[in-house]
Order: sequence, then C-alpha cells, then structure tokens
Amino acid sequence: MVSIIACIARNRAIGFQNRLIYWLPDDLKQFRQLTTGNTIIMGRRTFESLPKGALPNRRNVVVSRSLTDIPGCDVYPSLEAALQSCGADEEVFIIGGASIYEQAIALAHRLILTEVSDMPADADTFFPPYDDWTLTQQIPHPKDEKHNFDFCFSYYEKPHK
Repeated sequence: MVSIIACIARNRAIGFQNRLIYWLPDDLKQFRQLTTGNTIIMGRRTFESLPKGALPNRRNVVVSRSLTDIPGCDVYPSLEAALQSCGADEEVFIIGGASIYEQAIALAHRLILTEVSDMPADADTFFPPYDDWTLTQQIPHPKDEKHNFDFCFSYYEKPHK
C-alpha cells in the first residue's frame, strides 16, 4: 500500500525555504510510529532537509536525477522506478516534497494528513489539491503547551473513479 503523509496548513502550505512550517511533537510522534519499519520515499531536497540524514529503522528511498549515491539510502531517478523497487507487501510512505507529492497523489491509496488550523504568512511549497479524496477518520488535537496550533490527524481514502 502506498500512503502519502504530510503536515499541511489550511491553504495546503507545507514548507518555506526547504523547511517544515510546523513543529508539532505529536505529529512527529505519529510520523515515527507509522513509518518505522517501513519504506519512506522522498525527493532529494526533502532528504537534504533532514538534520541527520537517513531516518533510522526505515528503508530510505530518495528520488534524484542528480545524485546516485546517498549513504543509508536507495536512490532512483524517478518516482516510478522507486515504487517499482518496492515489494507488493511493503508498506510505503511518500514523505515529500511538493513535486513528489504531485506525482504520487494519483498513485497513492491513502492520505495521512496533519491538517493545521493556520494560514502561514510565509510559505513557498504547497501540497496538491485533494478535494476529491474521501475523509474516513479525523482526530482533533487542540493546541496546548507543546503545540501552538489546533490540528487534526485526518485520514483519506483514494477517490473512486
């Protein structure tokens, strides 16, 4: 199964200057719980934004036309090639960035979105539209001492065509 996982603002903003807009500990905890032991696929710029390189306890796959050897990662020149490298029983999470999300949204089975009740003033990277996906579950999370914004963990299924 291919899932897309992202943290997005109300205007679908996901990043600014190759950094995440939001630092939400419970979002990061969910990300770690869901992706540990599974395969994550990301673009080169997303990989470069990771502070410590390849994420531990996951198969890290990077899509890059310019790089061919990244320590701790499998590298493929296209999203299609990266997905073809995955086994039928492999749980795959697309983790960004915008170009990879744009390519993957037609191929994914599920969206796992942390939807933040905010519209950031500064954003230069956006998640693709997903209005035709079906919301199957939503778990609200009010702002608190560790989280500066209200947000929801939202789960969507692929639209039926």
